[in-house]
Formats: sequence, structure tokens, C-alpha cells
Amino acid sequence: MNYEVFVRAPAQKSLSSLPKRNYEAVRDAMVGLGVDPRPHGCKKLVDREGWRIRVGVYRIIYKIDDTQKTVTVTHIGHRSDVYQ
Repeated sequence: MNYEVFVRAPAQKSLSSLPKRNYEAVRDAMVGLGVDPRPHGCKKLVDREGWRIRVGVYRIIYKIDDTQKTVTVTHIGHRSDVYQ
């Protein structure tokens, strides 16, 4: 049950600006979403559509489409400003 992971342009830009160590951790977490889009510790967002996972102080915001088996990463950012 693998899902295809898509990364939107704003999320890609945020990802590329992360420090190398954090970049690798976030990248690996995004790859993991293709295998399990609802990993342990993920949460459904209340204020907007989507899900989030924590990777250290960073958050990955994404949407899941179970019918087409896709995960779309919409935003990546520091926990202090990713929800704004």
C-alpha cells in the first residue's frame, strides 16, 4: 500500500533552506509518508485541512488522498511559524 508523495513548490523551497542535518531528517520523514501516511504521532489538523508530523522542531503539513494513494506535502517549517 505505497502512496506517491508530492511536494508543492513552497514546501520544496522551505525544505531546501533547512540546515543539512535537518534537511535529511525531514526528507526521510517525507519518504516514510509514502509507506505509512499516518505514522505514529501524526495528528489531524483542526484549523485547516490536512495532517502534520513532527521532525524535531520542524513540522510537515500534508494532505492524504486515499482514493488516488497520494500524499501532498503542502508546508514545511519551524514549529513556531508553520501553522500561521
